[in-house]
Amino acid sequence: MTLRNALCAATALGLFAGGAIAETLTIATVNNGDMIRMQGLTDDFTEKTGHTVEWVTLEENVLRQRVTTDISTNGGAFDIMTIGMYETPIWAANDWLISLDDLSDEYNADDILPAMRGGLSLDGTLYAAPFYGESSMVMYRTDLMEAAGMEMPKAPTWEFIGEAARAMTDKENEIYGICLRGKAGWGENAAFLTAMSNSFGARIVDENWVPQYDSEAWSNTLNFYIDLMNDAGPPGASTNGFNENLSLFQQGKCGMWIDATVAASFVTNPNDSTVADKVGFALAPDNGLGKRANWLWAWALAIPAGTQKEAAAKEFIEWATGTGYIELVAENEGWANVPPGARTSLYENPNYKEVPFAQMTLDSILSADPNNPTVDPVPYIGVQFAAIPEWAGMGSEIGQEFSAALAGQQTADEALAKAQAIATDVMESAGY
Repeated sequence: MTLRNALCAATALGLFAGGAIAETLTIATVNNGDMIRMQGLTDDFTEKTGHTVEWVTLEENVLRQRVTTDISTNGGAFDIMTIGMYETPIWAANDWLISLDDLSDEYNADDILPAMRGGLSLDGTLYAAPFYGESSMVMYRTDLMEAAGMEMPKAPTWEFIGEAARAMTDKENEIYGICLRGKAGWGENAAFLTAMSNSFGARIVDENWVPQYDSEAWSNTLNFYIDLMNDAGPPGASTNGFNENLSLFQQGKCGMWIDATVAASFVTNPNDSTVADKVGFALAPDNGLGKRANWLWAWALAIPAGTQKEAAAKEFIEWATGTGYIELVAENEGWANVPPGARTSLYENPNYKEVPFAQMTLDSILSADPNNPTVDPVPYIGVQFAAIPEWAGMGSEIGQEFSAALAGQQTADEALAKAQAIATDVMESAGY
Protein backbone atom coordinates (compact mmCIF):
# COMPACT_ATOMS: atom_id res chain seq x y z
CA MET A 1 0.00 0.00 0.00
CA THR A 2 1.35 3.42 -0.90
CA LEU A 3 1.67 6.14 1.72
CA ARG A 4 -1.11 8.07 0.00
CA ASN A 5 -3.47 5.07 0.09
CA ALA A 6 -2.64 4.40 3.71
CA LEU A 7 -3.47 7.95 4.65
CA CYS A 8 -6.74 7.79 2.75
CA ALA A 9 -7.69 4.54 4.49
CA ALA A 10 -6.89 5.97 7.92
CA THR A 11 -8.93 9.05 7.17
CA ALA A 12 -11.88 6.92 6.10
CA LEU A 13 -11.91 5.21 9.46
CA GLY A 14 -12.63 8.57 11.04
CA LEU A 15 -15.60 9.31 8.82
CA PHE A 16 -19.17 8.05 8.82
CA ALA A 17 -21.94 8.19 6.25
CA GLY A 18 -22.73 11.87 6.70
CA GLY A 19 -19.14 12.84 5.99
CA ALA A 20 -18.48 14.25 9.48
CA ILE A 21 -15.69 13.18 11.79
CA ALA A 22 -16.61 10.30 14.07
CA GLU A 23 -15.87 11.21 17.69
CA THR A 24 -15.43 9.30 20.92
CA LEU A 25 -17.55 10.93 23.63
CA THR A 26 -16.72 10.56 27.32
CA ILE A 27 -19.90 10.67 29.40
CA ALA A 28 -20.14 10.83 33.20
CA THR A 29 -23.33 9.31 34.57
CA VAL A 30 -24.97 7.88 37.66
CA ASN A 31 -25.17 4.16 38.42
CA ASN A 32 -28.94 3.77 38.39
CA GLY A 33 -31.00 1.38 36.33
CA ASP A 34 -32.17 3.75 33.60
CA MET A 35 -28.67 4.99 32.88
CA ILE A 36 -27.28 1.45 32.85
CA ARG A 37 -30.04 0.45 30.41
CA MET A 38 -29.04 3.35 28.17
CA GLN A 39 -25.47 2.10 28.09
CA GLY A 40 -26.72 -1.25 26.82
CA LEU A 41 -28.50 0.46 23.93
CA THR A 42 -25.69 2.79 22.88
CA ASP A 43 -24.83 0.65 19.84
CA ASP A 44 -27.96 2.11 18.25
CA PHE A 45 -26.45 5.60 18.59
CA THR A 46 -23.13 4.45 17.14
CA GLU A 47 -24.81 2.77 14.18
CA LYS A 48 -26.74 5.94 13.40
CA THR A 49 -23.95 8.47 13.85
CA GLY A 50 -20.59 6.70 13.80
CA HIS A 51 -19.72 8.20 17.20
CA THR A 52 -18.64 5.92 20.04
CA VAL A 53 -19.08 6.41 23.76
CA GLU A 54 -16.86 5.82 26.78
CA TRP A 55 -18.89 5.69 29.98
CA VAL A 56 -17.75 6.78 33.43
CA THR A 57 -20.44 5.37 35.72
CA LEU A 58 -20.36 6.50 39.34
CA GLU A 59 -22.33 6.30 42.58
CA GLU A 60 -24.54 9.37 43.02
CA ASN A 61 -22.47 11.21 45.63
CA VAL A 62 -19.21 10.42 43.82
CA LEU A 63 -20.65 11.56 40.48
CA ARG A 64 -21.60 14.92 41.92
CA GLN A 65 -18.15 15.43 43.39
CA ARG A 66 -16.34 14.40 40.21
CA VAL A 67 -18.32 16.50 37.74
CA THR A 68 -18.37 19.53 40.04
CA THR A 69 -14.60 19.41 40.46
CA ASP A 70 -14.04 18.87 36.75
CA ILE A 71 -16.26 21.67 35.49
CA SER A 72 -15.24 24.21 38.13
CA THR A 73 -11.55 23.69 37.32
CA ASN A 74 -12.07 23.41 33.54
CA GLY A 75 -10.68 19.90 33.75
CA GLY A 76 -12.09 18.77 30.43
CA ALA A 77 -12.48 15.12 31.41
CA PHE A 78 -16.04 14.82 30.08
CA ASP A 79 -17.91 15.76 26.93
CA ILE A 80 -21.31 15.18 28.52
CA MET A 81 -22.21 15.24 32.21
CA THR A 82 -25.25 13.84 34.00
CA ILE A 83 -26.48 16.62 36.29
CA GLY A 84 -29.78 17.81 37.71
CA MET A 85 -32.03 20.73 38.50
CA TYR A 86 -29.75 22.00 41.26
CA GLU A 87 -26.56 22.33 39.23
CA THR A 88 -27.97 23.42 35.88
CA PRO A 89 -29.03 27.04 36.53
CA ILE A 90 -26.04 27.70 38.80
CA TRP A 91 -23.52 26.35 36.32
CA ALA A 92 -25.23 28.08 33.41
CA ALA A 93 -24.95 31.40 35.24
CA ASN A 94 -21.20 30.76 35.52
CA ASP A 95 -20.98 30.14 31.74
CA TRP A 96 -19.90 26.55 32.42
CA LEU A 97 -22.53 24.93 30.16
CA ILE A 98 -23.30 25.09 26.44
CA SER A 99 -26.83 26.19 25.52
CA LEU A 100 -29.12 23.56 24.03
CA ASP A 101 -31.49 26.04 22.39
CA ASP A 102 -30.31 25.04 18.91
CA LEU A 103 -31.37 21.39 18.99
CA SER A 104 -33.17 20.22 15.86
CA ASP A 105 -36.85 20.75 15.10
CA GLU A 106 -37.25 16.98 15.00
CA TYR A 107 -36.08 16.82 18.63
CA ASN A 108 -39.05 19.03 19.62
CA ALA A 109 -37.82 20.63 22.83
CA ASP A 110 -41.31 22.11 23.31
CA ASP A 111 -42.48 18.58 24.15
CA ILE A 112 -40.42 18.58 27.36
CA LEU A 113 -42.71 18.85 30.40
CA PRO A 114 -42.78 22.52 31.51
CA ALA A 115 -41.72 21.65 35.09
CA MET A 116 -38.64 19.87 33.77
CA ARG A 117 -37.73 22.47 31.15
CA GLY A 118 -38.09 25.27 33.68
CA GLY A 119 -35.80 23.60 36.18
CA LEU A 120 -33.14 22.93 33.55
CA SER A 121 -33.10 26.43 32.08
CA LEU A 122 -31.71 29.85 32.92
CA ASP A 123 -33.56 32.94 31.76
CA GLY A 124 -35.59 30.80 29.37
CA THR A 125 -32.59 29.08 27.76
CA LEU A 126 -32.31 25.28 28.04
CA TYR A 127 -28.91 24.10 29.31
CA ALA A 128 -29.58 20.44 30.11
CA ALA A 129 -31.95 17.94 28.51
CA PRO A 130 -33.89 15.64 30.84
CA PHE A 131 -33.19 11.95 30.38
CA TYR A 132 -35.94 11.32 32.88
CA GLY A 133 -37.90 13.37 35.37
CA GLU A 134 -39.20 12.36 38.75
CA SER A 135 -41.02 13.31 41.87
CA SER A 136 -41.39 11.00 44.87
CA MET A 137 -44.24 8.80 45.98
CA VAL A 138 -45.14 5.85 48.20
CA MET A 139 -44.49 2.38 46.81
CA TYR A 140 -45.99 -0.33 49.00
CA ARG A 141 -46.64 -4.05 49.24
CA THR A 142 -50.33 -4.63 48.66
CA ASP A 143 -50.19 -8.09 50.24
CA LEU A 144 -48.56 -6.88 53.45
CA MET A 145 -50.94 -3.95 53.68
CA GLU A 146 -53.89 -6.30 53.36
CA ALA A 147 -52.42 -8.70 55.92
CA ALA A 148 -52.09 -5.78 58.33
CA GLY A 149 -55.81 -5.10 57.90
CA MET A 150 -55.21 -1.65 56.41
CA GLU A 151 -55.97 0.07 53.12
CA MET A 152 -53.62 2.61 51.59
CA PRO A 153 -55.39 5.85 50.64
CA LYS A 154 -54.40 7.60 47.42
CA ALA A 155 -53.16 10.55 49.48
CA PRO A 156 -51.91 9.24 52.87
CA THR A 157 -50.87 11.19 55.94
CA TRP A 158 -47.65 10.65 57.85
CA GLU A 159 -49.75 9.35 60.74
CA PHE A 160 -51.12 6.61 58.49
CA ILE A 161 -47.64 5.81 57.15
CA GLY A 162 -46.31 5.40 60.67
CA GLU A 163 -49.18 3.18 61.74
CA ALA A 164 -48.98 1.03 58.63
CA ALA A 165 -45.19 0.67 58.77
CA ARG A 166 -45.27 -0.61 62.31
CA ALA A 167 -48.16 -2.96 61.54
CA MET A 168 -46.34 -4.51 58.57
CA THR A 169 -43.01 -4.99 60.34
CA ASP A 170 -41.87 -8.54 61.09
CA LYS A 171 -38.20 -8.23 61.93
CA GLU A 172 -37.76 -11.93 62.69
CA ASN A 173 -38.59 -12.66 59.06
CA GLU A 174 -36.65 -9.63 57.76
CA ILE A 175 -39.77 -7.72 56.77
CA TYR A 176 -39.40 -4.03 57.52
CA GLY A 177 -42.44 -1.78 57.34
CA ILE A 178 -40.60 1.11 55.74
CA CYS A 179 -37.36 1.84 53.90
CA LEU A 180 -36.18 5.45 53.67
CA ARG A 181 -32.93 7.11 52.67
CA GLY A 182 -30.35 7.37 55.43
CA LYS A 183 -27.10 7.68 53.47
CA ALA A 184 -25.50 11.08 53.98
CA GLY A 185 -25.51 13.49 51.05
CA TRP A 186 -27.29 16.61 49.89
CA GLY A 187 -29.01 14.53 47.22
CA GLU A 188 -29.55 11.52 49.47
CA ASN A 189 -30.87 11.83 53.04
CA ALA A 190 -30.77 15.64 53.09
CA ALA A 191 -32.98 15.69 49.98
CA PHE A 192 -35.47 13.24 51.44
CA LEU A 193 -35.63 14.94 54.83
CA THR A 194 -35.90 18.44 53.36
CA ALA A 195 -38.87 17.36 51.24
CA MET A 196 -40.34 15.60 54.28
CA SER A 197 -39.82 18.69 56.42
CA ASN A 198 -41.83 20.78 53.96
CA SER A 199 -44.88 18.71 54.87
CA PHE A 200 -44.21 19.32 58.57
CA GLY A 201 -44.13 23.09 58.04
CA ALA A 202 -40.34 23.45 58.25
CA ARG A 203 -37.97 25.59 56.16
CA ILE A 204 -34.23 25.60 55.49
CA VAL A 205 -34.13 29.37 56.12
CA ASP A 206 -36.75 32.03 56.71
CA GLU A 207 -37.47 35.00 54.44
CA ASN A 208 -34.38 36.80 55.78
CA TRP A 209 -32.05 33.82 55.17
CA VAL A 210 -31.93 32.96 58.87
CA PRO A 211 -31.53 29.15 59.27
CA GLN A 212 -34.51 27.34 60.77
CA TYR A 213 -33.08 23.97 61.85
CA ASP A 214 -33.72 24.97 65.49
CA SER A 215 -37.48 25.20 64.84
CA GLU A 216 -40.16 22.97 66.31
CA ALA A 217 -41.16 21.89 62.79
CA TRP A 218 -37.66 20.52 62.09
CA SER A 219 -37.59 18.78 65.48
CA ASN A 220 -40.93 17.15 64.70
CA THR A 221 -39.64 16.06 61.29
CA LEU A 222 -36.38 14.47 62.39
CA ASN A 223 -37.75 12.84 65.54
CA PHE A 224 -40.66 11.33 63.60
CA TYR A 225 -38.26 9.98 60.97
CA ILE A 226 -35.81 8.47 63.47
CA ASP A 227 -38.53 6.95 65.66
CA LEU A 228 -40.19 5.44 62.58
CA MET A 229 -36.95 4.01 61.25
CA ASN A 230 -35.98 2.60 64.63
CA ASP A 231 -39.37 0.90 64.99
CA ALA A 232 -39.96 -0.27 61.41
CA GLY A 233 -36.83 0.29 59.31
CA PRO A 234 -34.09 -2.13 58.25
CA PRO A 235 -30.77 -2.48 60.09
CA GLY A 236 -27.96 -0.30 58.82
CA ALA A 237 -30.39 2.24 57.39
CA SER A 238 -27.92 5.10 57.88
CA THR A 239 -25.92 3.77 54.91
CA ASN A 240 -28.90 3.14 52.61
CA GLY A 241 -29.55 5.38 49.63
CA PHE A 242 -31.71 4.94 46.55
CA ASN A 243 -29.98 1.83 45.18
CA GLU A 244 -29.74 0.05 48.53
CA ASN A 245 -33.43 0.56 49.30
CA LEU A 246 -34.39 -0.46 45.78
CA SER A 247 -32.57 -3.75 46.30
CA LEU A 248 -34.29 -4.31 49.65
CA PHE A 249 -37.72 -3.64 48.16
CA GLN A 250 -37.08 -5.93 45.19
CA GLN A 251 -36.05 -8.68 47.62
CA GLY A 252 -39.39 -8.36 49.41
CA LYS A 253 -37.93 -6.85 52.60
CA CYS A 254 -39.75 -3.49 52.58
CA GLY A 255 -43.42 -2.95 53.28
CA MET A 256 -43.24 0.65 52.02
CA TRP A 257 -40.65 2.75 50.30
CA ILE A 258 -41.00 6.50 49.81
CA ASP A 259 -38.65 7.56 47.06
CA ALA A 260 -38.25 8.55 43.43
CA THR A 261 -41.17 7.83 41.11
CA VAL A 262 -38.67 6.47 38.58
CA ALA A 263 -38.24 3.40 40.79
CA ALA A 264 -41.73 2.19 39.89
CA SER A 265 -40.58 0.39 36.76
CA PHE A 266 -37.88 -1.47 38.70
CA VAL A 267 -40.06 -2.67 41.57
CA THR A 268 -42.72 -3.92 39.13
CA ASN A 269 -40.34 -5.63 36.71
CA PRO A 270 -40.62 -9.42 37.27
CA ASN A 271 -37.09 -9.92 35.97
CA ASP A 272 -35.69 -7.93 38.87
CA SER A 273 -38.31 -7.85 41.61
CA THR A 274 -39.61 -10.80 43.63
CA VAL A 275 -42.73 -8.77 44.52
CA ALA A 276 -43.44 -7.29 41.08
CA ASP A 277 -47.12 -8.27 41.13
CA LYS A 278 -47.73 -7.03 44.69
CA VAL A 279 -46.89 -3.32 44.42
CA GLY A 280 -49.23 -0.36 44.83
CA PHE A 281 -48.63 3.39 44.60
CA ALA A 282 -49.79 6.47 46.49
CA LEU A 283 -48.91 10.15 46.71
CA ALA A 284 -46.16 11.19 49.12
CA PRO A 285 -47.52 11.79 52.65
CA ASP A 286 -48.66 15.05 54.20
CA ASN A 287 -49.66 16.42 57.58
CA GLY A 288 -52.69 18.40 56.50
CA LEU A 289 -50.70 21.63 56.15
CA GLY A 290 -51.04 21.93 52.37
CA LYS A 291 -47.65 20.52 51.35
CA ARG A 292 -46.73 16.93 50.55
CA ALA A 293 -43.32 15.35 51.02
CA ASN A 294 -42.63 14.97 47.31
CA TRP A 295 -39.71 16.50 45.46
CA LEU A 296 -38.99 17.47 41.88
CA TRP A 297 -35.88 16.32 40.05
CA ALA A 298 -34.52 15.40 36.66
CA TRP A 299 -31.38 13.55 35.75
CA ALA A 300 -30.31 15.43 32.66
CA LEU A 301 -27.51 15.55 30.12
CA ALA A 302 -25.45 18.73 29.78
CA ILE A 303 -22.40 19.73 27.75
CA PRO A 304 -19.52 21.42 29.60
CA ALA A 305 -18.27 24.56 27.89
CA GLY A 306 -14.74 23.18 27.58
CA THR A 307 -15.55 20.26 25.30
CA GLN A 308 -14.05 20.11 21.82
CA LYS A 309 -16.85 17.79 20.66
CA GLU A 310 -19.95 19.97 20.95
CA ALA A 311 -21.61 18.84 17.73
CA ALA A 312 -21.28 15.13 18.50
CA ALA A 313 -22.37 15.73 22.11
CA LYS A 314 -25.55 17.41 20.91
CA GLU A 315 -26.21 14.46 18.60
CA PHE A 316 -25.97 12.14 21.60
CA ILE A 317 -28.30 14.29 23.68
CA GLU A 318 -30.87 14.33 20.89
CA TRP A 319 -30.62 10.54 20.63
CA ALA A 320 -30.77 9.81 24.37
CA THR A 321 -33.47 12.28 25.40
CA GLY A 322 -35.65 12.27 22.30
CA THR A 323 -38.82 10.36 21.53
CA GLY A 324 -36.91 7.87 19.38
CA TYR A 325 -35.05 6.58 22.41
CA ILE A 326 -38.32 6.13 24.30
CA GLU A 327 -39.61 4.01 21.41
CA LEU A 328 -36.34 2.04 21.35
CA VAL A 329 -36.68 1.14 25.04
CA ALA A 330 -40.35 0.29 24.60
CA GLU A 331 -39.47 -2.05 21.76
CA ASN A 332 -36.74 -3.80 23.74
CA GLU A 333 -37.99 -3.59 27.33
CA GLY A 334 -41.70 -2.71 27.20
CA TRP A 335 -43.50 0.57 27.82
CA ALA A 336 -43.31 0.25 31.61
CA ASN A 337 -39.53 0.57 31.41
CA VAL A 338 -39.17 3.71 29.29
CA PRO A 339 -37.59 6.75 30.99
CA PRO A 340 -40.51 8.65 32.56
CA GLY A 341 -41.34 12.18 33.53
CA ALA A 342 -39.62 14.15 30.77
CA ARG A 343 -42.00 14.50 27.80
CA THR A 344 -45.63 15.54 27.54
CA SER A 345 -46.22 13.21 24.59
CA LEU A 346 -45.35 10.16 26.69
CA TYR A 347 -48.36 10.77 28.93
CA GLU A 348 -50.58 11.18 25.87
CA ASN A 349 -49.42 7.86 24.43
CA PRO A 350 -52.20 5.24 24.77
CA ASN A 351 -49.62 2.48 25.31
CA TYR A 352 -48.09 4.32 28.25
CA LYS A 353 -51.45 5.24 29.76
CA GLU A 354 -51.92 1.53 30.47
CA VAL A 355 -48.82 1.46 32.72
CA PRO A 356 -50.18 1.27 36.31
CA PHE A 357 -47.91 3.94 37.79
CA ALA A 358 -47.95 6.41 34.87
CA GLN A 359 -50.70 8.70 36.14
CA MET A 360 -49.45 8.66 39.74
CA THR A 361 -46.00 9.69 38.51
CA LEU A 362 -47.43 12.58 36.50
CA ASP A 363 -49.68 13.69 39.37
CA SER A 364 -46.68 13.68 41.72
CA ILE A 365 -44.54 15.71 39.32
CA LEU A 366 -47.26 18.26 38.69
CA SER A 367 -47.95 18.73 42.42
CA ALA A 368 -44.36 19.68 43.28
CA ASP A 369 -43.80 23.44 43.22
CA PRO A 370 -40.16 24.57 43.46
CA ASN A 371 -41.24 28.22 43.53
CA ASN A 372 -43.48 27.68 46.58
CA PRO A 373 -42.09 24.59 48.30
CA THR A 374 -42.98 25.32 51.92
CA VAL A 375 -45.95 26.20 54.12
CA ASP A 376 -44.41 29.56 55.04
CA PRO A 377 -42.60 31.74 52.48
CA VAL A 378 -38.92 31.23 51.68
CA PRO A 379 -36.43 33.24 49.58
CA TYR A 380 -35.03 30.25 47.69
CA ILE A 381 -36.21 28.08 44.80
CA GLY A 382 -36.20 24.31 45.17
CA VAL A 383 -38.24 21.61 46.88
CA GLN A 384 -35.64 19.23 48.34
CA PHE A 385 -32.78 21.72 48.08
CA ALA A 386 -32.14 25.44 48.07
CA ALA A 387 -30.94 26.52 44.64
CA ILE A 388 -27.91 28.44 45.93
CA PRO A 389 -24.26 27.54 45.29
CA GLU A 390 -23.62 26.88 48.97
CA TRP A 391 -26.29 24.18 49.29
CA ALA A 392 -24.18 21.28 48.01
CA GLY A 393 -21.58 21.69 50.74
CA MET A 394 -24.01 22.74 53.45
CA GLY A 395 -26.55 20.05 52.65
CA SER A 396 -23.90 17.34 52.63
CA GLU A 397 -22.56 18.43 56.04
CA ILE A 398 -26.06 18.51 57.48
CA GLY A 399 -26.77 15.13 55.93
CA GLN A 400 -23.81 13.72 57.85
CA GLU A 401 -25.36 14.91 61.11
CA PHE A 402 -28.76 13.45 60.23
CA SER A 403 -27.16 10.13 59.29
CA ALA A 404 -25.24 10.03 62.57
CA ALA A 405 -28.50 10.60 64.45
CA LEU A 406 -30.17 7.74 62.61
CA ALA A 407 -27.21 5.52 63.46
CA GLY A 408 -27.70 6.33 67.16
CA GLN A 409 -24.48 8.30 67.48
CA GLN A 410 -26.33 11.41 68.64
CA THR A 411 -29.88 12.54 69.30
CA ALA A 412 -32.11 14.25 66.77
CA ASP A 413 -31.93 17.49 68.72
CA GLU A 414 -28.13 17.33 68.84
CA ALA A 415 -28.04 16.79 65.08
CA LEU A 416 -30.36 19.75 64.53
CA ALA A 417 -28.27 22.01 66.78
CA LYS A 418 -25.22 21.16 64.66
CA ALA A 419 -27.23 21.69 61.48
CA GLN A 420 -28.27 25.12 62.72
CA ALA A 421 -24.65 26.03 63.43
CA ILE A 422 -23.49 24.77 60.02
CA ALA A 423 -26.21 26.66 58.18
CA THR A 424 -25.70 29.84 60.19
CA ASP A 425 -21.97 29.85 59.44
CA VAL A 426 -22.62 29.29 55.73
CA MET A 427 -25.29 31.98 55.45
CA GLU A 428 -23.21 34.55 57.30
CA SER A 429 -19.99 33.73 55.42
CA ALA A 430 -21.79 33.99 52.07
CA GLY A 431 -23.37 37.30 53.02
CA TYR A 432 -27.03 36.28 52.79
